[in-house]
This record gives sequence, structure tokens and C-alpha cells, in this order.
Amino acid sequence: MAAAMISSPQCSNLDLSRVGNIMYRYTAIVALCVAASSAPADELVALQGGSVELSSIHGVVYYTDENDGYRVVATIAASEGGLPLRLVATLAEGQKIAISVPGKLGEPSETVEFTRFGGKLVVTKAQATPDLAAQR
Repeated sequence: MAAAMISSPQCSNLDLSRVGNIMYRYTAIVALCVAASSAPADELVALQGGSVELSSIHGVVYYTDENDGYRVVATIAASEGGLPLRLVATLAEGQKIAISVPGKLGEPSETVEFTRFGGKLVVTKAQATPDLAAQR
């Protein structure tokens, strides 16, 4: 698996409740904060945002440490004017969640996985094999 295109900047007050173009402003802020980050690219720190890029899908992700697990929140959109989609999941130790973007016919899909492992949120990015059923 290739390293994910996720960063863990030192920005903890990302307002992810707004939609549309505002999300892209935050993505730009996250990108600017990446340079100040000392965390590895494949790990997020609680209450700090990171950016996600999958094909034409862009967004931000963060997590909080709750009593019942890590609450992972990802807000993504397909284009600058596209309607954002928010994904929320609570992960116990050893659990994972994936965001996947299908590729064009005959091309692999792109997937980013968020795994709670060893008290950390580990992020990995992978390309799946092309969907053979879609080629028929």
C-alpha cells in the first residue's frame, strides 16, 4: 500500500460545519499548516485536521477521542462547487473505515483507510484492481 495523501497539521479549530466553497478555504488552510507539522504523513493526531485527496475528490478529516472510541469525521466533495458529503464513524481499537472512489471503466479505484491501531489513527491509501464486472 502506498502512503496516504493525508497530513496532520497543527490546526485544531477547523470549522467543518459549513458547505460549498468554504470547505476549500479550510483545505487550503490545512495545506498551509502541513509545513509546520511534525507528525508522520500516515498518522493523524486527535483534534488536528488533515487533508484527503482521492482522484477528483478533496476534503478534510479529523478525529476526537471519545469514551466509546475515536470519532472520525471526514468532509469531502467532488469539485469546488460540488455539494460536500460528511462521513462520521466511531472506531474501537482494531477497527477501520474506508472511503473509496471508483475509477473509470477498466481503471482501479482509489481508497483511503482510517484504522485505529495501537492508540493511533493510521491512514493508508491504496488502489484496488479494476472492477471486472463493470467491464462486461
